[in-house]
Amino acid sequence: RTYPHREPPGSQRGWVNIGWKCRVRIAWNSTGKGLYLSPFVKGRSHGWRFDYTFEATRKTLSLGTYPSIGLQAAREIATSFREMVARGINPSAFRQAAEQQAKHRAALKKRERQGGEIIIPGSFKDVALQWHAYWKDCWAHDYASATLQRLKRHVFPYLGSATLEDIKTQDVRRVLGRMEDAGILDSAHRVLAICQAVFTHAASIGVSDKNLNPAEPIRLKPARSKRFAAVTDGAKLAPVLLAMDQYQGSAVAKAALQLLPLLTVRPGNLRNARWSEFDLQAGWWRIPASRMKGDQKHKESRRDHWVPLPAQAVQVLQALRPMTGNGEFVFPNQRSSAHPMSENTINSALRTLGFSSDVVTGHGFRTTGRTILDEVFNIDTNLLEVQLAHKVPGPLADIYARVEYKEFRFFVMQMWADYLDALRESPRTAEAFVAARRATFGPRRLVIDTWRGQSGSAATFAVAQPLFRINLSNATSAGWGMPNVHANNRVPKLPTTPGSFAHNSGQKQGFFAPLPAPMQ
Repeated sequence: RTYPHREPPGSQRGWVNIGWKCRVRIAWNSTGKGLYLSPFVKGRSHGWRFDYTFEATRKTLSLGTYPSIGLQAAREIATSFREMVARGINPSAFRQAAEQQAKHRAALKKRERQGGEIIIPGSFKDVALQWHAYWKDCWAHDYASATLQRLKRHVFPYLGSATLEDIKTQDVRRVLGRMEDAGILDSAHRVLAICQAVFTHAASIGVSDKNLNPAEPIRLKPARSKRFAAVTDGAKLAPVLLAMDQYQGSAVAKAALQLLPLLTVRPGNLRNARWSEFDLQAGWWRIPASRMKGDQKHKESRRDHWVPLPAQAVQVLQALRPMTGNGEFVFPNQRSSAHPMSENTINSALRTLGFSSDVVTGHGFRTTGRTILDEVFNIDTNLLEVQLAHKVPGPLADIYARVEYKEFRFFVMQMWADYLDALRESPRTAEAFVAARRATFGPRRLVIDTWRGQSGSAATFAVAQPLFRINLSNATSAGWGMPNVHANNRVPKLPTTPGSFAHNSGQKQGFFAPLPAPMQ
């Protein structure tokens, strides 16, 4: 039996087996140079095939069916493929890429109609999101979020839909040039590092050539590091404290403003604080290591950070608890209590009060406490670094130096809170507060002599020569300022009732009390 078919011009005849004891007489055409017609490849249609050799491998491509694709059209397609092979391009890979791009365009139009996020597979945006998803578990949450925001704001609008092979060095340079023109050179350096990391990641997963990194040759002008503005003079700090007490915005923002100078913590730690982390009766706040600054590797090996709560901080938190205590966050977002306060709330409140970013910032209160406690009160720098959750100096300090100085830090931070209240009271009150304590200790720095952290034990500290010793166990429990020191190592007996002084409109119980006369 012979199946009917149309024979192309220049065809040849022959017998082809199509089953058991069944064969047909068909026609096929071989035009030479790898192009031929294969019979009955799709029902009753014959298919054009093109054979070629690429990188010492024999390959076959389908060019369509006859008569939909005529002889002349098949010859033109075969000629274009032979030219690709001559230029070192694999026709099969080229056609697969074209088909993939067509699918991408169809998916892009579909997503546009549905209003969803547009991510073209194989594009810079696709690879960048893969890189971010791979590394984000090793980063702090805030850093991972900031990195993604930089990509979305500065890179994706210009390079997001382009394939990695299409992106040239000048394309990346134009993106960074826009940031330089906007005056955000520091962010430009960060975006450059992100782009370099994305191209390196693409090479590591085989998306692009390992030698292809158009961001690598780019060099930017050095960025000038700008420190957080801070007030380090007590006379200039007093108006800031009084203005924050009179803030007319939300009660949550006002409480955050009042607590920042008292606790000297990072604004990010404060706004993400949970009520479950506070023990107001004991006067401590435990910040989990997972929320502290640093990468994930260091967080796993670090302990939780303990922040002492002076009496003034406890008073602010107790007043805030009826308003936000039913939720998770101490400082919830105004729009949704399921999220913390915005990171810009504190600085925006300071701008509302009339203080520019060149005068004071939320983060700058850490500098304020560190500087005044060191310069004015001569507190040991190692203790201050622990209070600020900084690394203690030394190559192996993170491994072996795991001291917390809880009792002494509680005492120092209570003295700091009392000093801030003295500043609010009047310049003379603050001067008297400082003079009493400087006279008590003398001009030498207060350093830690020994530390015993057992419950109920005495913490003993020393001052540089001549050696004076003081016992802080009674001072801490009574909540008093530093006692007087005597040359014969005797510790004077502390009064049993703390002093008080007026603050604002109400009478506030504090710990600022006159000290004995300084040693002669």
